[in-house]
Amino acid sequence: MTEYCLVEKDNHIMTVRLNRPDRLNALHPPANAELGEVFDDFAADDDMWVAIITGEGRGFSAGNDLRYQAEGGERVPMPRGFGGLTSRFDLAKPVIAAVNGVAMGGGFEIALACDLIIASDKALFALPEPKVGLAALAGGLNRLPRQIGPKRALGMILTGRHVSPEEGLQLGFVNEVVPHDELMAATRRWAEQITECAPLSIRASKDVVYASLDSASLEDSMTAKYDTVQAMVKSEDFIEGPKAFAEKRKPNWQGK
Repeated sequence: MTEYCLVEKDNHIMTVRLNRPDRLNALHPPANAELGEVFDDFAADDDMWVAIITGEGRGFSAGNDLRYQAEGGERVPMPRGFGGLTSRFDLAKPVIAAVNGVAMGGGFEIALACDLIIASDKALFALPEPKVGLAALAGGLNRLPRQIGPKRALGMILTGRHVSPEEGLQLGFVNEVVPHDELMAATRRWAEQITECAPLSIRASKDVVYASLDSASLEDSMTAKYDTVQAMVKSEDFIEGPKAFAEKRKPNWQGK
């Protein structure tokens, strides 16, 4: 049972809904710790191949619950960061952010920690921490420049300005903008397209992409040894894929 989020598992897809709508899903340390456990479970569950994270109510997440902090709320460890994701660097399975409204500060950092961002036309993005004497230190200052380049990122970071989903698409951190009422259907469509692929191939692909971004050179990234690639090559699915193609049928992926 979870207290601060709603979790559903269906057809290899886990959907997590942040559930503090009275605070625009602003997260306090207990919620972040709980979400860390939720995504630990996702990582360990062989039947779950893709995760979706979204928010209940009007907001995706307004970030850090400053009111809770100001009221002297309990500080608990949250080693996986905001949303159980921003300090998680070992998750090979893909995660999609379905941004249904405000994604500010830590909320935007959660979305940036995901692999894809699908945005409602009512979404709004910002890293406004400097306006309250803070900084986006849960990955926002690190991930945003890597995803859209330093000049574009600093245009958001140094001003704390609000960015529309359409501009987010133009800047390059949003994958698709859809009408608000179609958000979850569109996100589910992306997730189902991923589950049509071999899960170990997806994990190897994600792993190599991110590792390559941190590599010193293209040659180094292409000659490196990746455990996820070795797991893919040794899997039953590595045989099933070409066999299904030759037999002109849909592959029966096992994820092993």
